[in-house]
Amino acid sequence: MESLVEENARLRREVAELKSANERLECRVQELERRVQELLHALEEAQRAGKRQAAPFSRHEPKSHPAKPGRKPGARYGCRSRRPIPPTIDQTLEAELPGCCPHCGGELEETKIEKQYQTEIPQPKVERIEFHIHVGRCKHCGRRVQGRHPRQTSDAVGSAASQLGARAVALATELNKGLGLSHGKTAAVLETAFGLQVSRGGLAQAFERVARKAEPTYQELVRQIRGSPSVTPDETGWKVGGKLWWMWAFSSDKLTVYSIQPGRGYEQASVILGADFDGFLVRDGWAVYRRFTQAVHQTCVAHLLRRCREMLEVARPGAAELPRAVKEILQASLQLRDRRDRNQIGERGLAIARGQLEARLDRTLNRNYRSPTNQRLANHLRRERDAMFTFLYCPGLDATNYRAEQAIRPMVVTRKVWGGNRTEQGANTQSVLVSILQTCRQQFRPATAFLQQLLYLSKPKALELIPPSTR
Repeated sequence: MESLVEENARLRREVAELKSANERLECRVQELERRVQELLHALEEAQRAGKRQAAPFSRHEPKSHPAKPGRKPGARYGCRSRRPIPPTIDQTLEAELPGCCPHCGGELEETKIEKQYQTEIPQPKVERIEFHIHVGRCKHCGRRVQGRHPRQTSDAVGSAASQLGARAVALATELNKGLGLSHGKTAAVLETAFGLQVSRGGLAQAFERVARKAEPTYQELVRQIRGSPSVTPDETGWKVGGKLWWMWAFSSDKLTVYSIQPGRGYEQASVILGADFDGFLVRDGWAVYRRFTQAVHQTCVAHLLRRCREMLEVARPGAAELPRAVKEILQASLQLRDRRDRNQIGERGLAIARGQLEARLDRTLNRNYRSPTNQRLANHLRRERDAMFTFLYCPGLDATNYRAEQAIRPMVVTRKVWGGNRTEQGANTQSVLVSILQTCRQQFRPATAFLQQLLYLSKPKALELIPPSTR
């Protein structure tokens, strides 16, 4: 009997020890799981930070055996081209023979004349214009009236009588707003190239004057973007007076409208796009865009593919199934689009293949996932489900928001060069002018010539930037 009691006590002690060890192991497992999640989160943040570097960086290691630089012989030479002979010649110069042979001093005789051509920039010259403004008074109402020459950009006289001309202001606008040079560097270019001295403050005032003249044209662009059949929006951070604002870009195949606003919400987006926009909206996964309920949505496939690739880089074997499956489905959808655009598949075949992709995606999303990262991706895809394959139903519709990405990229470069704007007025000037410049580029229209037309206006009015035939 005593042996049974002792055996029972021993077994109880062993059970207690095993329970205690099991509890310690469970605590250790929970601690390690928490640590793994922290490290995964830190890795995701590090990957995002790597994409936000201001300095140039390499995506991959340099090749161990890079190709030899320069033209390749034979068929690999590439496109053969050379500078064409100028269609018109403005000046002819004679390169005479020297008096004697430079090698032995012997007498020379001329055998032929060869021709060479140079396309040169003429010596810059600043044109200084004085306007004699005739001033009078109305005999009927007594009001002062003054004349205006077509080349005048302002009616100001007195202390503000000396101003920059239209060509100078248009070039400075292109340098500062279009190419991203700071006010100081813009002034330096004008002085170096043309001997034209201007202060940074003077440039800022000139840009505001251009923006006032361009405001009606800008509002016309806003009206046209609201009526565009397809619009691609995007946004990026911007500083105004040292505070975080947002640079919005709304792009179509014809024009682009920028707007710097203090928020990143639906209210700011609807200021430009309009709450009742009912065209195609090709956008990323930002929740604000889903509030445009009358629009037909297409979410950016490239963003989703990039997210899947990033997840696969850090996912454990058990957690890689969802991003791998989604990646394969999205790549198959793009291949199906390419087959449709090349007329390699009929309407019936397209509908069958499209339905199979949608059913495959639905089965993937109907499963439960334990990984928090997979849960976030699955929830996002469920919200975006109806907007993922719109491009397979609508031929010609973009599958990515590349238009807005391209429109945002020069603004990001400008932000990294000189930070943003100091005032709200400067932000409005920035929005108006970069919209004009970007739309001119899309229309293959010289931006400086259009800015000169705006500056010559006596009163601000909308100028036609997009030909009616292309709308």
